[in-house]
Amino acid sequence: MPNKNFRFHTRLSVVLVLLGALWARQLPAQTLKDSKGRPLQVGVQLYSVRAECEKDLPGTLKALAAMGYRGVEFAGYYRRSAKEIRALLDANRLKAYGTHLGLDALLGDKLDKTIEYAKVIGCKFLCVPWLPENRRNTKQATIETAHLFVEIAKKVNANGMTLGWHNEDYEFKPVDGETIWDTFTANSDKSVALQFDTGNALSAGEQAAPYLLKYPQRTVSVHLKDHSKTNPNALLGEGDEHWNEVIPILKTKTATRWYIVEQESYGQPPLVCVEKCLRNFEKLWTQGSL
Repeated sequence: MPNKNFRFHTRLSVVLVLLGALWARQLPAQTLKDSKGRPLQVGVQLYSVRAECEKDLPGTLKALAAMGYRGVEFAGYYRRSAKEIRALLDANRLKAYGTHLGLDALLGDKLDKTIEYAKVIGCKFLCVPWLPENRRNTKQATIETAHLFVEIAKKVNANGMTLGWHNEDYEFKPVDGETIWDTFTANSDKSVALQFDTGNALSAGEQAAPYLLKYPQRTVSVHLKDHSKTNPNALLGEGDEHWNEVIPILKTKTATRWYIVEQESYGQPPLVCVEKCLRNFEKLWTQGSL
């Protein structure tokens, strides 16, 4: 029978091997750099794993951190206080790279509460992911909405945060002779940042590159998502997006600070999908192709 020292060293070796494997999995995402040599802030939109978060938020955040994600973007807080969310993030060494909020959360008395919650969890990017139809169904409505965003941005910016607008697919359809995307961006200013969702644009038939180049300094966040006409469950890098054009633009042309993976369709369990998306993004960023 092996002696106690042998068993101890054997177990220690196994532990070290497992830790080494985990470190190896984390290393690529944790060491990606931008064009200035700064660590790339790669996160995941938690809507991608919403069922998992609903069932076990602590376990899901732990799994995402183990994959190598540096941060997360929220789309709801799963009935937890700001202090609880902050504790979970800190425990997993994750940052809050942003939060998606309905426009109503930024109006009236709700704005102060929204800002206070964001401060506690360490979130500096408040992003509106969609517009109610009555705020975009005519060109004039969209113009008024853009002006409203500028007003909200004044208070958000005064608190050291950034207000952002995220595109769905409908923004690329003409309304009164001009797309909602063009009307909104032209009638807001640099105080309102853009979060460009590549997959949503592509589902409307639009490649991301031309839009990223229109307002490069306002594009502070991107949703890294693909879309395929033939594969409804295509992961990042597996669809029709021209990543060979997008990646160089993100590296050298835009002011992007947060790179957010999002996956909304699944051929495999969601956690498996978002890990594969991260691995694919690492390859795209470092090699230019899969």
